[in-house]
Amino acid sequence: MLLATRSRWTQLFAVVFGGLAIAVASSGYIFSGGSGIQDFSRTAASLMQLVLLLVPLTSLVMGVLALTPERGGAEMLFAQPIARRTVLFGTLLGLFEALITAQAIGFGAAGLLIFARTGDGDFGGFAAVVLGSVALTAVSLAIAAALAAGQFGRRRVRALAAALITWFSLALLFDVVVLGAASLLRSGHASRLLIISILVNPVDAVRTGTLLAVEGTAAFGPASLALLRFTGGMAGAAALIGLSIAVWVAAPLTWAVRRLSAVDIA
Repeated sequence: MLLATRSRWTQLFAVVFGGLAIAVASSGYIFSGGSGIQDFSRTAASLMQLVLLLVPLTSLVMGVLALTPERGGAEMLFAQPIARRTVLFGTLLGLFEALITAQAIGFGAAGLLIFARTGDGDFGGFAAVVLGSVALTAVSLAIAAALAAGQFGRRRVRALAAALITWFSLALLFDVVVLGAASLLRSGHASRLLIISILVNPVDAVRTGTLLAVEGTAAFGPASLALLRFTGGMAGAAALIGLSIAVWVAAPLTWAVRRLSAVDIA
């Protein structure tokens, strides 16, 4: 964790994320002709979009960079009398803690500013965004591990390109494709497609879960409405989203461990 925290990338992320979080909190009323600091509820809704774009991008890129050392460094690292999976999990845990610390600085600065100006009303929604950010960090690092496993030396660039393509696909392209396909289907089939889209895309899972936590059953986007109807209420929807996120952490890590155990590093 110490090395990850000292990294200029981590420090830059902390500064950028903190500045953007404060900007979101302090500029929410501009478009409606007002001024001043938003309360926790309004900030949570606005801050969620920042989290969904910036957190997976940063986690994927930094995860790949941390897990793809130069070949000489990889040979020295994995020659130590430590299991490869231990090295992998230790690196990921340290990076996870560093990224969460960087996010805590941003969330904390914005939270203190909001509390000082508007009080602690509707803090629950803000806390839900924080938890969503933590979950998205864990998922993104797990995916980064799967992309980076066994990729050393010159292959690092290929792993980094794969990380950027993955981010673009999950955070931007996926929803456009799904909504376009849903518009061509009948109502029942479209609803099933929207439910599946939430569960197979971790960014959508975090978005939907956070919206339901912030706005409750009033979060009637097409995907949220379809999921609530399918699960019969908030409890079922939360359980299904939680399962999806857990799978998105466990499956890439399992693949990364198997790949790293089989690759010839020498």
